[in-house]
Amino acid sequence: MINTIQHTLKTVFGFHGFRPPQQEVIERVVAGEDVFLVMPTGGGKSLCYQIPALHRAGVAIVVSPLISLMKDQVDALLANGVRAACFNSSLSNDEARTVSRQMEKGELDLLYVAPERLMQPEFLERLATLKLALFAIDEAHCISQWGHDFRPDYVQIGRLRGLFPVVPIVAMTATADPETRRDIIRQLGIEQATVYVAGFDRPNITYTVMPKQKPFAQLGAFLNGRRAEAGIVYALSRKRVEQVAERLNAAGFAAAAYHAGLPDEERRRVQDAFRRDDLRIVVATVAFGMGIDKPNVRFVVHYDMPKSVESYYQETGRAGRDGLPSEALMLFGMGDVMTARSLIENSDNPERVRIELQKLNAMVAYAEALTCRRRALLAYFGDQRDHDCDNCDICTDPPQRFDASELARKAISCVYRVGERFGARHIIDVLRGARGQRILDLRHNELSTYGIGAELSSAEWDNIIRQLIHLGYLVQDFSRFGALGLSPSARPVLKGETRVTLGRPRDVAKAEEKSRRKSGAGEGAHSALFEALRTVRKQIADAASVPPFVVFSDATLVEMAKGRPRDERELLSITGVGEHKLRRYGVQFLTAIDEFRRSEAPGGDISDSGLSLNDTRRDTFRLYQQGLSLAEIAARRGLKELTVVSHLEELLASGQHIDLQRFVDADKIPLIEARLEALGAVSLTVLKDGLPESISYCDLRLVRGAWSNHP
Repeated sequence: MINTIQHTLKTVFGFHGFRPPQQEVIERVVAGEDVFLVMPTGGGKSLCYQIPALHRAGVAIVVSPLISLMKDQVDALLANGVRAACFNSSLSNDEARTVSRQMEKGELDLLYVAPERLMQPEFLERLATLKLALFAIDEAHCISQWGHDFRPDYVQIGRLRGLFPVVPIVAMTATADPETRRDIIRQLGIEQATVYVAGFDRPNITYTVMPKQKPFAQLGAFLNGRRAEAGIVYALSRKRVEQVAERLNAAGFAAAAYHAGLPDEERRRVQDAFRRDDLRIVVATVAFGMGIDKPNVRFVVHYDMPKSVESYYQETGRAGRDGLPSEALMLFGMGDVMTARSLIENSDNPERVRIELQKLNAMVAYAEALTCRRRALLAYFGDQRDHDCDNCDICTDPPQRFDASELARKAISCVYRVGERFGARHIIDVLRGARGQRILDLRHNELSTYGIGAELSSAEWDNIIRQLIHLGYLVQDFSRFGALGLSPSARPVLKGETRVTLGRPRDVAKAEEKSRRKSGAGEGAHSALFEALRTVRKQIADAASVPPFVVFSDATLVEMAKGRPRDERELLSITGVGEHKLRRYGVQFLTAIDEFRRSEAPGGDISDSGLSLNDTRRDTFRLYQQGLSLAEIAARRGLKELTVVSHLEELLASGQHIDLQRFVDADKIPLIEARLEALGAVSLTVLKDGLPESISYCDLRLVRGAWSNHP
């Protein structure tokens, strides 16, 4: 089996190897077993049912929530030579009859349907006459009331197990906390399914939260220099969406509004233009996105704070599906919290209101986090990490740190003393010695932890408890009204065996705008060739009336630009190039690469290193060559010194001769290098621990960058 599915992976889909745990999942589904899979967006969930569909007899039925998503998936499969179709309300009568004939004659490997269509009695009767390979339930979180996008139509899908007991079910989602995962499995009746949680990390996404001050000016500053890149700007209300889109167009950006109140024809126009790279920016409510299979979205901006961490994760996950560097920016203000709360409280379902308010509180906690954004985000889904990411605003511009070991012991001990049955607000009241009636009724005023934290304000304790949750010392159970409990890592803290370092709250009034710029074309890729290949791809896609990413993804073009294949054999070694696409498109791309190679002038200028002529790193490099200091370069560029350091690291990685240690005092280098030799290339926070205060984060990053690149 292994050789067979690997052969399909390479020849049909153009990939050279499986990512964990794809191979195990595929083998189980091919063997007829049920599987529940949690995998981040862009992680390759679709292969986990598409490959089994090609190795099991019959047609695979794929449940998908949106017509546009079905179409993108089917277009991509057809481009790879796979027999696929969708059956939905967008089909004409003739098209519907054609698909029906294909089903009856066994001419389809995969059929995509909406949950409403699937569960119609006449459709179920038709399926009962067919040989079925499997059921694939995409966006499975929609079946759970705990999911951020609960859809009543999905609930009926739970009947499939009883109606088709021997047909394997593979359910997939990118967004499900532990409670949601348990509910999905129960609703689908697949209690015997093997569960795979492939993690939630999207390391290519840079997470930034910026205090909302002048939001449109902040958005404009972020978008400047990104006019050639595709992105989504999310806002909470239809009115806000239209206002922002209108102002962006007035400012010279190619943007369009998208929300559920627009006519169907206008929404289709916007979505198609975006998919085909004819439109760069979509300003949208959450109505836009789930159906987007576009891999080259380079940024997602939350103009308003989303209502839950699940929504935030799902929406930011629409950036960088191709694995290339991408950015997620959120503008956060307390006004957003009040708006989101009022929207939630409009519901007439008290249980739903309770659940969503708890999720909103978790979203606020994330926005106000002083710990690594990625660790806080992953901790919410139960994916604990013991290291910082160095790819978020907190890591690249850390807040002031302090030893909070004693305060952490007080908080954790209080959670334990109250029986791990109460939320943060009650814990804070006990710590501060509040004399509310509930505390007196529960006799919590008699606990040893009562009043031991009276020296701190409620806001200070709230901040500490949030950080302890993000760092994984405390866990929050939303199924029990947000009750706090102890994780295994809390015990060493209580015993004094682990020191806890936390961040002090930032002064929001002094917070500066920050945007870490990365090249969408990827390190080392020649951007001029990359753009030439994008032009070829766009021409092919327009002629075939499909989105450009159906031809090849940006990641595949980046690899072509780096490798510059000379013949079909070398082109076939590029990730994403299968045999079917090689036959269809190989000549055009090889011709474009050959023409570029012949027209390329010799020379060692920076433009040959993969940096575009207008790239901000070019300006940094020129100033570096002039011998300016780090502070002088930062002042000339109007940037933070850490941003300049980031540019210099990227220049070094792309092959330029950069001496990072030139900016560090000679007496600091041996101290930092000794820590690196002992610990490896760890996060800046861990690296700084124990070093003199005079050593800055810039010093650490410069020496670490030089050390990491030393042969």
